[in-house]
Amino acid sequence: MYREIIRRYKVYGSQPAVIGSIALSAFVFLCSIVFNFYAGVYATSRASNYVEDIVLSNVPVVDVGWIFIWGAVALVLCILLLLLTHPKRIPFVLHALSLFYGIRGIFVSLTHLAPYPTQAPLNLDFGAIFAKQFGGADLFFSAHTGAPFLMALVFWHNRTLRYLFLAWSGMFGVVVLLGHLHYSIDVLAAFFITYSIYHLTLWLFPHDHRLFLSDL
Repeated sequence: MYREIIRRYKVYGSQPAVIGSIALSAFVFLCSIVFNFYAGVYATSRASNYVEDIVLSNVPVVDVGWIFIWGAVALVLCILLLLLTHPKRIPFVLHALSLFYGIRGIFVSLTHLAPYPTQAPLNLDFGAIFAKQFGGADLFFSAHTGAPFLMALVFWHNRTLRYLFLAWSGMFGVVVLLGHLHYSIDVLAAFFITYSIYHLTLWLFPHDHRLFLSDL
């Protein structure tokens, strides 16, 4: 297994075009994360009133903070492992995630609803930046639901990963609603918007998608 991973890095490391694609996608991804973060900070500072929600009004709040936080950390580690074990995946996956967080940042900056008043406590004792990332008013649309769904679409050709990420997305959708951490529209809209983002990525980055599916 380790020899195969080393072989992959030797193969792709000898191709300047692939190295350039990886570097570009990593840079754009970091920019999208920063943009999404500050969009959340802006939305939190401008948050107005909450609105009623037919689901949250009829579902008792559950303390799901540990799943909300550590489930997201596990998702990041899982994606990172998939990318590091096969560098051909990096450009397309990072471009998809960049579009996802960039578009989400735009949506968040335009939507200034306050969190639902019975939101479950998150107990964020990891510093101010971590608290702003997970505990702000960046509600529309749910990244916890959308990001694993995007990965399910990206890895659709792999049955195991497809169902793993679909289950992850469904789990997060239930978690954020039980914790009253998102409005129901944040969760439902995430699937439709993410599906569009995936196809936009296919249209914008066909070369990186061919590399992603290549047999090397």
